[in-house]
Amino acid sequence: MTFEEMSVDSIVEEVLGYGCDRVIFTGGEPAMQDLSTIGGSLKGHGISLSIETNGTIPVDPIIDWICVSPKDQLYPNVSIKQRSGDELKVVYCGQNMAMYDRLKEGFTHHFIQPCYVDTDSVEQNGKSFQIVESLVKDSSDWRLSLQTHKWMGVL
Repeated sequence: MTFEEMSVDSIVEEVLGYGCDRVIFTGGEPAMQDLSTIGGSLKGHGISLSIETNGTIPVDPIIDWICVSPKDQLYPNVSIKQRSGDELKVVYCGQNMAMYDRLKEGFTHHFIQPCYVDTDSVEQNGKSFQIVESLVKDSSDWRLSLQTHKWMGVL
C-alpha cells in the first residue's frame, strides 16, 4: 500500500473537488486523530462532519454527527467513553442486548446489524440475519442496519 503525504490545505482542496457537503471520519479509530485541525478547515467551507467510532475515546466537539459502534461485545473490558450522540450502531454477535439499555439513552437512533462473516456460508450468514430480523420485529427500540456491500459480495 502506498500513500501520498498531504498538507491539510491539500486534503481540503481534494475534498472540495468532489462537491460533497459531508465528510465522514471512519476506519481504524478516527477519534485518535486530531480532527479539530482538518475539521475546522472543512467546516470553513460549509462541510458537515460525521464520525463512526467505537466510542472508547470522547469525540471532538467539532463533529456534527456521532455514530458509536461499540465493540464491547468483543472486548468486554474496554469501557465506552462516548455515551451520547446521534446513532448507536450495534453489530449483533449473539450478545445479550440488555447490555446496551443504559447506553441507548444517550442516542437518538438505535441500529442493529447482523454480523456478516465473509468466511461463513450464505446459510450461516442468513441465520444471523434472521436472528437480527426477529430482534428488530420484537423491539421497537432497534432498527435494522445492513452492510449491504458485504451481502452483495463487494468486500
